[in-house]
Amino acid sequence: MFSSSPFLVAADETLPEVLRCYAVGDKATVMPLGNHGGFSGAQLWRVFSPAGEFCLRRWPAGVGSRQLTETHRLIDHAGNAGLTFVPHIQRTRDGKSMVSYQDRLWEVESWLPGKADFHRQPTAERIANALTAVARIHHAWQSAACAGSCPAIQRRLVCAERWQKLLATGWQPRLSAEQPPAMNLWAQRAWPIVRERTGALALRLQISPGNQVPLQPCLCDIWHDHVLFSSDTVTGIVDYGSVRIDHVAVDLARLIGSMAGDDQQLRESALEAYRRQRALSADDTALMELLDESGTLLGAANWLMWVYHDGRLFPDMEKAALRLAALVQRLEI
Repeated sequence: MFSSSPFLVAADETLPEVLRCYAVGDKATVMPLGNHGGFSGAQLWRVFSPAGEFCLRRWPAGVGSRQLTETHRLIDHAGNAGLTFVPHIQRTRDGKSMVSYQDRLWEVESWLPGKADFHRQPTAERIANALTAVARIHHAWQSAACAGSCPAIQRRLVCAERWQKLLATGWQPRLSAEQPPAMNLWAQRAWPIVRERTGALALRLQISPGNQVPLQPCLCDIWHDHVLFSSDTVTGIVDYGSVRIDHVAVDLARLIGSMAGDDQQLRESALEAYRRQRALSADDTALMELLDESGTLLGAANWLMWVYHDGRLFPDMEKAALRLAALVQRLEI
């Protein structure tokens, strides 16, 4: 697993140069993790050091230092509030929270224990613990609260508009032998659903309860793969690459949808756990339900556009097909 040299470079000679910026990089060995199942374009390595275990991340192109500095500030704030399941951002030898090298930003954070294995044991206790953890993050970040239109609703409206314009041209996905059979299969099942439902959904989004709502920093891409468990205990919330100002309902919709799907008992266990930490109004819950429904439908539409219209390539297309499959299975219920 390790080379005899101080670094297992894994075909990337930049790693030693980046790790030399950190004290924890001394005498370190690294194990490449690729994108660890994600689609953001980030690359990850597990770092083994005499100082402990860490995660080295190379952020994708387009992530700027200003954005990452604010994300690190929020992570630090949550950690200072006593949230042990939040990673600790390591500082460089000169006190910075990131390294800029070869036109990319890099960071090192503490390695959090546990596994993202909720679906191997999808119990009410585990989903309640996950939502409790998210509620505690929201509570730590609420000092930055403001009010305005829900950005998640606006993002969905933009997506729905693009989809409607694409349909107006007569476009439809053309299945390709270049794609895995599973991708073609789920695309074929997704197509009639998203074609027929998106117009009505756009109208509902336009009259949604998302005007002048409380806004604060939110995770915005929290789903089951980002919640680490040791037995029933949440030991890690990972991947803060999508943190932005939004309504907390966006995190509830994303996480509960990915963990519970349409299982009403699990959904209620999740919401009850969150409410024990932070209040949720009827409007908040209605917004969450709309964001969950629209995120599922437009998520499927996005995959069709990305793969069959935009021609985007992903490192693991089989994994991408599984993501589309999960969305379609919910839409078909």
